[in-house]
Amino acid sequence: MKVLIPLYNKILKVVSFFSKQLNFDRFVKKTGRKLALTIEQIIALALFKQKNNIATKKALHEILKPQCSYKTMVVNLIRFADLGAIILFLLIKINRDNQHPVKHIDSTDIPVCLFKNAHTHKTMKGLADFANHGKGTYFGLKMHLIADLKRQILSVKFTSANIDDREIVIPLSEDLCGIFIADAGYVSKKLSEEFYQEHKRILLVQPRKNMKQVMTKFQEYLYKTRVLIEFNFRSLKMFYGLVTSLPRSVSGYFANYVWALLAYQII
Repeated sequence: MKVLIPLYNKILKVVSFFSKQLNFDRFVKKTGRKLALTIEQIIALALFKQKNNIATKKALHEILKPQCSYKTMVVNLIRFADLGAIILFLLIKINRDNQHPVKHIDSTDIPVCLFKNAHTHKTMKGLADFANHGKGTYFGLKMHLIADLKRQILSVKFTSANIDDREIVIPLSEDLCGIFIADAGYVSKKLSEEFYQEHKRILLVQPRKNMKQVMTKFQEYLYKTRVLIEFNFRSLKMFYGLVTSLPRSVSGYFANYVWALLAYQII
């Protein structure tokens, strides 16, 4: 516990900096009952949970013992996820201003429940769907991501799991330039031609094993760097609690995704 408190205070200090820059005070009601916790404290609690991969909000409440009830804390963690998203978008903008010309584009599975519960799952019904991935069939979403060679997140979108990755490439890469590396799931002559902008950007898709295509040494090197985006996915899932089945509302699910991404970028 003595180790955790300084970490929370460090996170709170970072959050307070962004709060001042973005003038979060304007979201505080001037009349009515005051918040039990400040906006900065709420955001810091959320990031502390994701940073330490604390499984439940109940455990978070027991560890830090904030000066509010458990129910109040849970409501506010969801309520102020929009402000977390504002900070996240700002960080992505900063990443874009300092982007590396080599980028990776890929998607990853985001199950919303255990597969055995998929047919009775109601919370994300209408948003989630069934899809196949390397480990079999799952019910959930996809997170589409563009990150550069420095592993900075430059663009992110969530879709239903059954959406073809190639459909998201153009909107996901809007306003981005450079060399984009993708795996064989993005093979499409039409997409490559539509994506290409002379002297601005090009999409290099790793050919399938059964495709007879000559690669230059440079292309071969670039394809090998694609593993870096997998490190982003692995870190977000294993260490920042991106995947969850615990929320009881759509807002709860997307709050968790925002806090996980923000914790990964800000700390």
